[in-house]
Amino acid sequence: MFYTCGPNEAMVVSGFCRSPPLMISGGRVFVFPCIQQIQRISLNTLTLNVKSDKVYTRHGVPISVTGIAQMKIQGQNKQMLAAACQMFMGKSEPEIAQIALETLEGHQRAIIAHLTVEEIYKDRKKFSEQVFKVASSDLVNMGISVVSYTLKDVHDDQDYLHSLGKARTAQVQKDARIGEALNKRDAVIREAHALQEKVSAQYMNEIQMAKAQRDFELKKAAYDIEVNTKKAESEMAYQLQVAKTKQRIEEEKMQVQVVERTQQITLQEQEISRREKELEAKVKKPAEAERYRLEKLAEAERLQLIMEAEAEAESIRVRGEAEAFAVEAKGRAEAEQMAKKAEAFHQYKEGAMVDMLLEKLPQVAEEISKPLSAANKVTMVSSGGSEVGAAKLTGEVLDIMTRLPETIEKLTGVSISQVARTG
Repeated sequence: MFYTCGPNEAMVVSGFCRSPPLMISGGRVFVFPCIQQIQRISLNTLTLNVKSDKVYTRHGVPISVTGIAQMKIQGQNKQMLAAACQMFMGKSEPEIAQIALETLEGHQRAIIAHLTVEEIYKDRKKFSEQVFKVASSDLVNMGISVVSYTLKDVHDDQDYLHSLGKARTAQVQKDARIGEALNKRDAVIREAHALQEKVSAQYMNEIQMAKAQRDFELKKAAYDIEVNTKKAESEMAYQLQVAKTKQRIEEEKMQVQVVERTQQITLQEQEISRREKELEAKVKKPAEAERYRLEKLAEAERLQLIMEAEAEAESIRVRGEAEAFAVEAKGRAEAEQMAKKAEAFHQYKEGAMVDMLLEKLPQVAEEISKPLSAANKVTMVSSGGSEVGAAKLTGEVLDIMTRLPETIEKLTGVSISQVARTG
């Protein structure tokens, strides 16, 4: 018996002489009754409404996603048709659709869990491609090919998407306000630029006029400076010449005064000389003549300050030379005396030293007795076995004096008593 099927259906003949079974899509086949069996499977496109409610995204936001998928059993591919026959033979279209729907929904949920709400909402195409790719690779093993997948709806119960919409709306409104403000600003700027160019042109004109006026004033000032400089030079030259003339006149006056003063000094010197001669000639007694001469000399010195200063300077110089000569002479005398003493010490040695010490003994005794002479009151205490009074005090002074030779011998190594006996 012959059996036929349309292009949206496939027939599978199994039984006698049909191992493996014969699969025909859109055609006819002869089937032996009783020894062969024929089964049919639909190749119609299945439209699935893939709905995933309250699936948590990567950031933990629950959303509901609805997608539309078109799929069918591929009858042209023998391998896929064989896999579909193995999986769905004997099942109705609703049962096949339910199996594919659950598979798609699982993949859709898995992909939602790996994405954020923003990624799903803003890039629906990318989300649809990912679901299509993952579902196709899984359903192809069942002999089903995914024709298309489209994201239909995305919503949530937490107003998360609504908030994103508000933010976007606010951003658009803000951009609109900013654009309007920018346009107004540009208009104001262009108007200000035009006004600025107008004012700049006006100012440039005024600047050119001021520059020309400035050049005129500068040149005029330069000419005035040159004229005034010449006038000032002429006046300064005249004043300089007047000053030089006055200076020469003053110098000549000073020269005249110097000459007159010199002549006065000469006359005074001649007068002094004349009076000295007259004094020598007329005064007989030397004492009276000297006194008279000194009086006249004092009177003459009062009249000539210049000669007095010179005489004073000369006197100081002579006095200094005299004092220097005296100091030098005294130094030479002291040096000669020291040389004589050194020669005597060298010649007599210990005898000369003893002589010098004996010369100094009265001074030593005087220094020893000075504290006693300066005492206001002396209290003498005696045990009754020795002298008392002035004799005791004098004896102690003499006792100190008798110890001096021992002290001198310890200091200088010279024994006065031994030198005296030797001498």
